[in-house]
Amino acid sequence: MAASLTFSRFLTSPTTTLSLSSAALFPPKSLSSKLPLSPFSLKFNHSKPFKPCTFRTPSYATKSTTISATIAVGDKLPEATFSYLDDAGEVQTTTISDLTKGKKAILFAVPGAFTPTCSQKHVPGFVEKSAELKAKGVDTIACVSVNDAFVMKAWKKDLKVNDEVLLLSDGNGTFTKAIGCELDLSDKPVGLGVRSRRYALLAEDGVVKVFNLEEGGAFTFSGADDLFKLL
Repeated sequence: MAASLTFSRFLTSPTTTLSLSSAALFPPKSLSSKLPLSPFSLKFNHSKPFKPCTFRTPSYATKSTTISATIAVGDKLPEATFSYLDDAGEVQTTTISDLTKGKKAILFAVPGAFTPTCSQKHVPGFVEKSAELKAKGVDTIACVSVNDAFVMKAWKKDLKVNDEVLLLSDGNGTFTKAIGCELDLSDKPVGLGVRSRRYALLAEDGVVKVFNLEEGGAFTFSGADDLFKLL
């Protein structure tokens, strides 16, 4: 039996950056083989003990997931404009400067209005804790979501939120993208598209002091109680 197999050299990089091109994942290879099909042409050496094959996953196939964003503790929040509907149903706007300049502000983000965890836990938690947070010196508590202002108004009414928490629309995801917190849910059947990852941050005069960024839409340490403990 004659067989020859030639593979091009495969180099792995120590960095965590992955190339998604087919050329990088599957290097060029040539295969030539002349395999007689007769079952009697195979010969086995029974003098050596059998050793099971061991397969190792190539380094390019795995990558550790690191939760990261383009802002961090100590950074100044980028300027951005949010919208909301007032009691008369008129569209109003506010900015990061309005919310944070000379103030201690909590901004928390949710993947979507009317979604279960956001509606049942995240927003209600800050509403219930708002008085205690403000007693600790917090001037502003605002929820940011990549939804339009009309949806945010309807959600606010549904949750029976008054002035405890501002529900703000980052409709085009401008602020969310600026801080690197996009969450692509386009593969989900409910049609969420690109939203925001869940997080909670504390800013003083626009500078980030605490930034609890969740993995995707998880809800583990970005609640009102978590920030209250850090004040």
